Amino acid sequence: MTDFMKEYKSAAESFRLQGKVTDIQPYGEGHINLTLLVCTTEKRYIMQKMNTHVFPDPDNLMRNICAVTEYLRASGAETLNVVPTLEGKPFLKGKECYRVYDFIENTVTYQKVTDKKVFFNSGKAFGEFQNCLAGFDASVLTETIPHFHDTPKRFADFRAALEADAFGRAKECRPEIDFFLSHADTYGKVAEGLKDGSVPLRVTHNDTKLNNILMDAETNEARAVIDLDTVMPGSMLYDFGDSIRFGASTAAEDEQDLDKVHFDISLFKAYAEGYCGAVKPKVTPREKQLFSYGAYLMTAECGMRFLADYLSGDTYFATKYPGHNLVRCRMQVRLASEMERSFPEMDAVVSEILG
Repeated sequence: MTDFMKEYKSAAESFRLQGKVTDIQPYGEGHINLTLLVCTTEKRYIMQKMNTHVFPDPDNLMRNICAVTEYLRASGAETLNVVPTLEGKPFLKGKECYRVYDFIENTVTYQKVTDKKVFFNSGKAFGEFQNCLAGFDASVLTETIPHFHDTPKRFADFRAALEADAFGRAKECRPEIDFFLSHADTYGKVAEGLKDGSVPLRVTHNDTKLNNILMDAETNEARAVIDLDTVMPGSMLYDFGDSIRFGASTAAEDEQDLDKVHFDISLFKAYAEGYCGAVKPKVTPREKQLFSYGAYLMTAECGMRFLADYLSGDTYFATKYPGHNLVRCRMQVRLASEMERSFPEMDAVVSEILG
């Protein structure tokens, strides 16, 4: 047994597991935390070594997760079940931090949108997640990553990276720079709504990728929303918009051939029917006006983050080749531009669903 496996076995045996640990194997596609499948003589569990560099406050992170999952469970929703340590704590705290969840059996995840039905089901799942938590006081949650979707702050960070131009790269990306600068007056609508109350402060997931939903292996219906590390106070427009950003595109996030990059209005409609249909009873008039804008906003925000990182020497996002972040940025700019031109059609879809 390797030293790593000894560490993992020791960690697993520090939790209130049913049965004796028989096997531990790497599991899943996650990039932030190390995820392991723990098998015992009686059942299976998911154990994660928590990334305390990305999330330096594991106490409040786990407090958030416990509060939200307990509320969801009380509402009748299937959700993650945190397994306590032998001392009754929600995670094992030491040189490394570990947590354990019950393994949710007979489920599958999708890494990409395969058809409209799958995207509809994901929208419905995240919408029902939002709906279930509508009565939860979001203000009690800790921001695990402060200013995560604060687009005006992200724009200020981009401006700072541009002004510094530490690696002399600005000359390579003038069209992209000009796009973000020319749209400076478009980034504050959600932040302003949160400030004046027209956009309610809600519990938001903030990582609404398709693979963060467990689908039933037989029916393909959504069972549970997972990966709750970034559950924070925010706007539902962030969650909706980020799902559209990655899911309603015809190309991968780092597609170099921009002729392949398009905004797919039919996928937007499929997701909106699922998400907006689920949250319909809770939506405010101002939120209704901003769903289409939310998709554009999250796409533009992501693009400016890629560009700021490129200008700063690629220090945040992992890259596979020189210019990778610029490629990513150009893809987001193309997508955001097409969304802008599609606003009337997008708004019509949302209005038809919400009435």
